[in-house]
Amino acid sequence: MCRLFSLAWGNDDLCARFGVRVLPADLVPHFLIAPGGNALVVTGSGQRVASLMQWGLVPHYAADPSTGTRPVNARAESLSEKSLFRGLVQSRRCLVPATGFFEGKAPKRSPWYFRMQDGAPFAFAGLYDCRHGPAKETLATFAILTTKPNALVAAVHRRMPVILSRDDEARWLSGCSLTETESRRIFAPFPAGAMDAYPVSDRANDPAADDERAIRPVSRL
Repeated sequence: MCRLFSLAWGNDDLCARFGVRVLPADLVPHFLIAPGGNALVVTGSGQRVASLMQWGLVPHYAADPSTGTRPVNARAESLSEKSLFRGLVQSRRCLVPATGFFEGKAPKRSPWYFRMQDGAPFAFAGLYDCRHGPAKETLATFAILTTKPNALVAAVHRRMPVILSRDDEARWLSGCSLTETESRRIFAPFPAGAMDAYPVSDRANDPAADDERAIRPVSRL
């Protein structure tokens, strides 16, 4: 499960990191990105394109985007079993850049923040779709894939986002069918040894509290 994440990249060059020529003009750092919010998404199997999309998948065939469920996550193990995701796996794969994500620890759902040890940006595996309205307006939305947790995340939650290795980002964007071996590798939990985790304050439970304090540690793991 992933219900909140961040993309606050500091001095990192996101164009160079994700292989895009230009970023959306209105892209700004966010420490708390919640469902319904806009986030950076990278698409394209050849020339990559960076754009802002809304988090919470609305299929292109939806009669009314204001009704029905808008899943923010998709279980990697059962993509082929869900009609909503089945077709998107071949034609609508994307990268969702992030610098960290939040999970709540039971029983009080106290928030914890997960990131790379070096603090560098990384990419979730995602699926997206575009719905074209009657006035030719386009609603672009996405969902983040989830998988079993690694040892670090398992101490807090039973699921984690699918984090792609640098080598697998291009393979995921290619849209080519994945072999069983590739699927197991791509959807495997990201190595815990490359990640860091620490508890943060309850500010992380309020999407409106979108500033650096949301990811500030209150103590160390």
